Amino acid sequence: MERAEYERMHAVEDRMWWYRGLRTLTAGLLGRALARSTAAGPVLDAGCGTGGMLARLGPAVAGRPTLGLEYDIVAAALATAKAGRPVAAGSANEMPLAERSLGAYVSLDVLCHGGVDPARAVAEAYRCLAAGGVAVFNLPAYGWLLSAHDRRVHNVRRFSRGEARALLTEQGFRVVRSSYWNTLLFPLMLLHRLTERADAASDVRDYPRWLDALFSTALSIERAVILAGLSLPFGGSLILVAARDG
Repeated sequence: MERAEYERMHAVEDRMWWYRGLRTLTAGLLGRALARSTAAGPVLDAGCGTGGMLARLGPAVAGRPTLGLEYDIVAAALATAKAGRPVAAGSANEMPLAERSLGAYVSLDVLCHGGVDPARAVAEAYRCLAAGGVAVFNLPAYGWLLSAHDRRVHNVRRFSRGEARALLTEQGFRVVRSSYWNTLLFPLMLLHRLTERADAASDVRDYPRWLDALFSTALSIERAVILAGLSLPFGGSLILVAARDG
């Protein structure tokens, strides 16, 4: 992304409903998966951007230390300052980490980026996870929903659940959970996408307080459903939990 996009993300990500919802859902699923995992090693936020998720995770998750990986040096510096955690410089396509060195791997809207090869990145995640390690992937849903916002942040692909599950299993992962989310707001998202201009600005911005609260409530309802073990049938985003068994 351009420097301006990273600076906008850095400024608003802790306030914006979508980021807060994504990170709370991710932390919940990750914590539950790690509670059942015997894999040692740190938790990596791969493609950590400006550090919002890394800060949300804190210094440790289920006794495992946390660290980040970020390709863009501007974002990496912002992430280090925000999260207070080590952030390595490098690409998700070829991570500067030893084999089987991680206990968990987090990838939030990274496989969709134009600079990332999805198959290589997933293979790298598998290579670096210890046996029993877990991974959480969040992805934008449905290729036909590619938008002006995607172009602004250099997203070039979106995924169906079937495509995402196939991508992970082809690289050796066992998919433990998969669900769409941002379901209740999906009709509004679809209307916005169908009516927006080709040069529309990014969706990353501050929203009126009442609207942010309304959207946050919708995501909290969905989160309760997903954490209860159910899967949602459609939505603007897709989240998967996977494990390396061998």
